[in-house]
Amino acid sequence: MTSNSYHIPVLLHAAVNGLNINPLGTYVDVTFGGGGHSRAILDKLDGGKLFAFDQDTDASANVLQHPSLIFIRQNFRYLRNYLRLHGADFIDGLLADLGVSSHQFDDAQRGFSIRYDARLDMRMNPDVPNDAYNVVNTYEEKKLADVFYFYGELRNARQLAAHLCNVRSDRKIETTGQLKEVFKNFTPRGKEAGFYAQLFQALRIEVNAELDVLKEMLMQTIQVIKPGGRLVVISYHSLEDRLVKNFIRTGNFEGEQQKDFFGNIKRPFVEINKKPIVPDEEEINMNPRARSAKLRIAERTDEQV
Repeated sequence: MTSNSYHIPVLLHAAVNGLNINPLGTYVDVTFGGGGHSRAILDKLDGGKLFAFDQDTDASANVLQHPSLIFIRQNFRYLRNYLRLHGADFIDGLLADLGVSSHQFDDAQRGFSIRYDARLDMRMNPDVPNDAYNVVNTYEEKKLADVFYFYGELRNARQLAAHLCNVRSDRKIETTGQLKEVFKNFTPRGKEAGFYAQLFQALRIEVNAELDVLKEMLMQTIQVIKPGGRLVVISYHSLEDRLVKNFIRTGNFEGEQQKDFFGNIKRPFVEINKKPIVPDEEEINMNPRARSAKLRIAERTDEQV
């Protein structure tokens, strides 16, 4: 498997240029995947260092031998701990390409895609115990409704949860195909794929605790990115992008401006691009999965938090 077949890097040049790379600097790619963004960063380093994180065992096969690269097979929620373990208390920039890689979608056995019939899995890290099968077959009705509503933004979440619980009282739901069959009468006519995409997104976010992990990582960037360093994040749905936007603008996830004792607005980052950068038509035609991508770039201020 080549890294290009594993994952086509989205907004490659805009994201890497957004890091404003110092050849001697220290950088982090928290979503290594196929290594596309990491390779572009390494091309700009000359004596610098790149730490690359990825929790998926499959990503390890794409790691290249490079004197400036240190690969860490861990969830990026442990960002600061592993940087300190490697003697890097502070970094010059961090890049995050959120969401599911092309490889994860295309590997039918992983259960991420609505195109294949596979065991309900959806784990980005195959070593963790909780998977989509567990969520679908063991979560109580109210918790399922919350997952569907908050993570899938499905307005009829309570109805969906009640129906699922009724069906599973007779039999276990074991595969993605069976799950789609359970909800076939709830799909809006002509918008079936969109409905299933929202449903699968909800389960995937729950299985991988994606929003909690994102929050933990972003808060750690305040501690590890040097003043003048860059934070570059590519998100793919509104739940992620809202968290990133609020965090960059206010230092919190509610989007509420906070002030210090003297009434000055506390702002650990300043936006480089006021509006998110999005792929052009050419990139979308080459890589349709880039369609929903939004890139935000911020620079760390010298404010102590």
